[in-house]
Amino acid sequence: MQSPEASTAATPTQIHLALAALADEIVGTLARLFAYVGALVLFAILALAALDQLPSLRDDEPAEKPAWSVADRSQPAFALSRLDSSEKTASYVILRDPEGGRRDVMRWAGEADKPVAELEIYREGGEFDVTRPATADLAAHMDLGETTPLEQAGLIDTKFGPVALFRPIGTAEAARACLGYLKRSEEPALQISGFSCQGDTLPARRAAIVCTLNRLTLLTSGNEPKLAELFAHAEVKRRSCAPQGSSDWLLGAANAQLRGAL
Repeated sequence: MQSPEASTAATPTQIHLALAALADEIVGTLARLFAYVGALVLFAILALAALDQLPSLRDDEPAEKPAWSVADRSQPAFALSRLDSSEKTASYVILRDPEGGRRDVMRWAGEADKPVAELEIYREGGEFDVTRPATADLAAHMDLGETTPLEQAGLIDTKFGPVALFRPIGTAEAARACLGYLKRSEEPALQISGFSCQGDTLPARRAAIVCTLNRLTLLTSGNEPKLAELFAHAEVKRRSCAPQGSSDWLLGAANAQLRGAL
């Protein structure tokens, strides 16, 4: 049997051993906790770094913009006044972009449905790209391809003011090529463009474009007062179509340099 003194002496030792074990347990738990928190922080840093790289990865892939679609239910906003009752009506197509743009396109075809003229009124929306040359679309509409370079072919005087003319460069029959035309308006944001292959001579083709633009009328402004104002002012300057080839419709020489805004 142990003496009371021996039993009493053993109690502090057991207490110290228990406290030491408890301390070791606490230290181990804290170490594991710090390691766990550290791992979570590391994963969070890696996740944030990956998220930060996502925009640049998306930028490397070109975003596919929604395509223009035919608006079958939209009503024509423009028309051409007829020269005579026998004149054939052009096809009329309305295209809309999800970002607000609208294109009213009139086309005329000749033999074998070959396009001989086109007139497009483009009301710009959020999709409009200011960095894209306007003549790129013009060359494509003339069935020349976007990479086909165009040269200035002078100016014509219309009820909308001076309109720039363009023709393809380096063609074997440049003098007899179809003529493209382009007129831009900042207020309202509007672009009138197209091409014409009508006429046997350059003056005749220029006069045909003038006649087309002077006959262009507005049917409805679609709650766009600036558009209505533009056409109202243009009607004041409207003249009847002159005989094809009349020099009264021309501004300067056939290859006059363009000046100012188109």
